Amino acid sequence: MVHILLVEDDLTFAKIVTVFLGKNGYHVDVEHTVKTALKTFSENTYQLLLLDYRLPDGTGLDLLEVAGKASPAIPIIMMTSFNDVRTAVKAMRSGVFEYIIKPLNPDELLMVIKEALVKKTEKNTSPSKKIMPGFIAGKSKPAKKLAEHIELVAPTEMSVLIIGESGTGKEYVARSIHDLSNRKNKSFVAIDCGTLSKELAGSELFGHVKGAFTGATTDKPGIFVTANGGTVFLDEIGNLGYDVQIKLLRMLQERSIQPVGGTKLIDIDIRLITATNENLVAGISKGEFREDIYHRINEFKIQVPPLREREEDLALFVDYFIKAANNELGKAITKLTDEAMEVFVAHDWPGNLRELRNVIKRMVLLSKTTIAGKESLPDEMIETVHPAEKNNTSDLKAMQEASEKEQISKVLQETKYNKSKAAKMLNIDRKTLYYKMEQYGID
Repeated sequence: MVHILLVEDDLTFAKIVTVFLGKNGYHVDVEHTVKTALKTFSENTYQLLLLDYRLPDGTGLDLLEVAGKASPAIPIIMMTSFNDVRTAVKAMRSGVFEYIIKPLNPDELLMVIKEALVKKTEKNTSPSKKIMPGFIAGKSKPAKKLAEHIELVAPTEMSVLIIGESGTGKEYVARSIHDLSNRKNKSFVAIDCGTLSKELAGSELFGHVKGAFTGATTDKPGIFVTANGGTVFLDEIGNLGYDVQIKLLRMLQERSIQPVGGTKLIDIDIRLITATNENLVAGISKGEFREDIYHRINEFKIQVPPLREREEDLALFVDYFIKAANNELGKAITKLTDEAMEVFVAHDWPGNLRELRNVIKRMVLLSKTTIAGKESLPDEMIETVHPAEKNNTSDLKAMQEASEKEQISKVLQETKYNKSKAAKMLNIDRKTLYYKMEQYGID
């Protein structure tokens, strides 16, 4: 039986979820605060975590950080209100498998849990290789520029750095480069650096010899050895520790690696493609990312546009995800209603293609006819998107948010990022300040 840890401060809601999952064959332990959840997590073994974002003594991200280090392979699903979607999207890069918007639909919850557990099994049996479906080029100007850059750099041996927001399809781009390269008949290995623990990252990438550390009972070839002759894609490269960055730099310079605990060098022939949704230049200035390795991986940079800049491509992606959801769920949805598409066009899609895929899958699951309508969209998404009024209201909201962000940034600089002093000057508590910093992306 699968054991799930549910962390939710709403007692009634937690009871409903526990009973529902219990009837579907899952064993659920419930905690209501970050503190008690951390204790329970450390004392038990779970196959999945179901976390509420807002908790009395913190957020689900506090649990995510601990769980990610202790059990990097455990799938984590975060529950959030519609207003917290942007924060949830940011959490995806920290290891969240998926996020679900409250109020939860029972069928949707079951679907996401089953998918998370399947992905975990696939990851354990083949942790590094992923087969990507076909890349959709698109017809918008940003999409054409992206396709042009892919076709231009693919036949070369240049190291490529892919920049883009979370959920924009950076791995699709990397796979497309590989498929158009001279290495297309060799391995393509994708690694999410955010899921690698700092202690074992070196071993996963470069391998280790028997006895190199506790638990190293046999020699293990690293990713660069198993992918020799092919392409290695390192997603979220900014998460690599400083010591691993040094070893990676040496590999790029000398085209050889030294396994952890080993003395012999192994010649390597791979093409490296990396990706990030973080500002690596800012990381360099903070001493978190090496400047020399940045220039090594950035021989050619590709910017992946967010979905909100690809309105002309929206219908293409909708059609693609409908077909994918039909295949997965055994449905036969043919299209969306015009009203639903109006909402799609007006929505700014902070989660990009990943969010679009999730919304489409939900609509396909809930639709009782062959045409998915507005009624199968999350209520919060409909309520916050008003296509007819968009041009009259969005500018005012944007101005208010920009002003607030500017004021918070100014006070933080004046206090040299002393959060307590800044909160007092702004006449808000520290928790509100942290929330606003997350909301506006202020580091």
